[in-house]
Amino acid sequence: MVEPLIIPRPKHNVSRDLIDPEILKVLYRLKQHDHDAYVVGGAIRDILRGEHPKDFDIATDATPSELRKIFRNSRIVGRRFRLVHVVFGSTAVEVATLRRAVEFDPDQDEDLYIEDDNAWGDVESDAFRRDFTINALFYDIRDFAVIDYCGGVEDLKKGLIRSIGDPWTRLREDPVRMLRAIKFAARFGFTIEADTDAAMRELPDEIHNASRFRVTEEIFRILTQRNRDRGFALLREYGFLQALYPEWLHDCGEDGLDQVQDFFERVEEEAREGRFLPVELVAAGMFLPLLGTVDVAGDSYGNCSAAL
Repeated sequence: MVEPLIIPRPKHNVSRDLIDPEILKVLYRLKQHDHDAYVVGGAIRDILRGEHPKDFDIATDATPSELRKIFRNSRIVGRRFRLVHVVFGSTAVEVATLRRAVEFDPDQDEDLYIEDDNAWGDVESDAFRRDFTINALFYDIRDFAVIDYCGGVEDLKKGLIRSIGDPWTRLREDPVRMLRAIKFAARFGFTIEADTDAAMRELPDEIHNASRFRVTEEIFRILTQRNRDRGFALLREYGFLQALYPEWLHDCGEDGLDQVQDFFERVEEEAREGRFLPVELVAAGMFLPLLGTVDVAGDSYGNCSAAL
């Protein structure tokens, strides 16, 4: 058993005023039914960094069937990762049951990709099965403390993306984690921790074991979030462009990749000045070496309303 770092309410900036009302309703209802209930992951990370989170994840010791009994306005979704959606009008609050890591025998099974991730656990086991330390932070509705089992608070201060556990194992369990590492490193301007970095440089071909939909989703997020120019550079540096798009890479050549890099740098400059290009044009930037140069600067796109 690991002793967590527990930060009491007076010593952190996570406030209920920053949490959506529907989220609080679910948390308090779970508390009333004597269940543990936490806001977990990216929301706590972002609030600690001084940003307002886009969404909130709830984790609880209640199982999906128990959640269905507590919330009549709910439904169970997912197969590989079973969740419950609690519905408030047009809003669905996503609630996950605390989990533990799936056990495997590396001597018997070389394929570590997890097909079923529905082994229930507690807050400690749930923390250690998450992807990166900065995403394994819990806000406890009972006493409003922040709970940190994996050193995420310290890594936030240092600006590090660190895999929880052995990165060669954890990244093979879910190869999309490598793209998520790039996404967070680019978005926050963080550095990827040394062992995590080394594993990512060895394992880009593992990305073929992941869901194509999830891979495409993460690539799109990398190229449409802030600091997309650094995101593209990291995809290139770690070998994911070669692993995912070898024919495109061959046709582009190094000069073509430099052209795409320049495109994303210019798009980022436009975004920082409050001029957002249509997402279709941003996506088309990948094909510039094949289609010819497109001028993204100037008044022609200055009034576009599509945010990236």
